[in-house]
Amino acid sequence: MKFNLNLILISLLAMGVIMSGCGGEKKEETKAAAPAEIHISAAASMTDAMKEIADNYQKKNPNIKLVLNFGSSGALQQAIEQGAPADVFVSAAQKQMDALEKKGLLADGTRKNLLENKVVLIVPKNSKIDLAKFEDVLKDEVKKIGLGEPKGVPVGQYSEEIFKKLGIIDKVTEKAVYGSNVRQVLSWVDAGEVDAGVVYATDAAVSKVNKVICTAPEGSHKPVIYPMAIIKSTKQLDAAKAFATYLAGADAKKVFEKYGFAVK
Repeated sequence: MKFNLNLILISLLAMGVIMSGCGGEKKEETKAAAPAEIHISAAASMTDAMKEIADNYQKKNPNIKLVLNFGSSGALQQAIEQGAPADVFVSAAQKQMDALEKKGLLADGTRKNLLENKVVLIVPKNSKIDLAKFEDVLKDEVKKIGLGEPKGVPVGQYSEEIFKKLGIIDKVTEKAVYGSNVRQVLSWVDAGEVDAGVVYATDAAVSKVNKVICTAPEGSHKPVIYPMAIIKSTKQLDAAKAFATYLAGADAKKVFEKYGFAVK
């Protein structure tokens, strides 16, 4: 049998072209973009509410990763001044935000009053000490009073204002044990390590092992306002603005109110 050599060669060449074409094609692998990482520095008193809000936000925005950092507002302020990662800052007092703004560390036009809170006097739930008002912490039965450290912890600053207004700050100081943030003071009261403590109403509400004696007298301290702002050095300005807008919106408001905050 005779073969047509030309036909065979042409067929082989055609096959080679097809095979080389198939082998040469490289499927483009599409890699999902890494989520934009937003660092949120927030007052310790916001821990529970902010965690829930962050979870809700990330479910709706899977392209965003929120990194939460909680502490006393003074410590967070100092960390931001020293260059710690922070895109959004929420303080428990105006003082710390004022300091950052004075140093030009806030993004223009992003500062906003977000929340309001109350200051309360609490005791361990099983306490037998008869207290009815802030002045009663001077009773002999009260040996230790848990307070926030007034230099950097806003609840400590409010506490100091209250006791000064009542004219008993010197005697209170003699009994004071100072915590590094409001949650530390709360933990001391809950564990019975102090006889009484001054915290925010929202902190007292998240615990079932303390009882609230009273709210601070009207006019005894500055209003407990939580300002929010975007840090000027952020590399994720649009994402930070989007989250800040969400914090001031209806969905976040429901969560904040659930934990006892008043939304501005």
